Amino acid sequence: MPPPLPALNAAPRHLRWALAAASGAVLLWLVVAVQLFVNVDPLSVHRTDAVIMLGGASSERLPVAQKLQREHNVPVLVLSHTDTLGNAAADDICNSATFPRPELVCFRPSGMDTRSEAGIIADLADANGWKSVTVVTSSYHVTRAGRLMKQCTTADVQMVASHPALSPGQWLRRFVIETGGLIDASLRPECTPKGE
Repeated sequence: MPPPLPALNAAPRHLRWALAAASGAVLLWLVVAVQLFVNVDPLSVHRTDAVIMLGGASSERLPVAQKLQREHNVPVLVLSHTDTLGNAAADDICNSATFPRPELVCFRPSGMDTRSEAGIIADLADANGWKSVTVVTSSYHVTRAGRLMKQCTTADVQMVASHPALSPGQWLRRFVIETGGLIDASLRPECTPKGE
């Protein structure tokens, strides 16, 4: 019987190691993603100068923002006003309100993205003398949005999550999008807070 060919036996072993390493990396990323984008609730929520709801998924985010405003007696509710389908509940409030209205601020982000919202929120905090704000967004968006907000304002930023009902496939998609967005926010900061 001829001896086995070493090159043929070695290739599957290297392939198995590569496959095991890739599987381990994906599993590790999924565990980290769950921690960064799902399990994000703060240990405690405290009263701040304003509750701010970021644009999008307003049917999910708005009730959380309104409840926080009520329960913590926060004087101002700030809504991102985008006139987009996903933001209809917040947009309806902004479109039907008469201004000036001290307990409600509506703003339109120029870039229709979180980066634009972060800059406007920093300006609002500075103009109104807010020392702390509570920002409400979907759980998958809390980590990235919090990083952008803290890059732009010296106000204390408390992030609070609303919890979307997503399928496993939708969660996986959000994990990929938010991982890329978090890397981008880390490598390309939005702004330097005033006073730094």
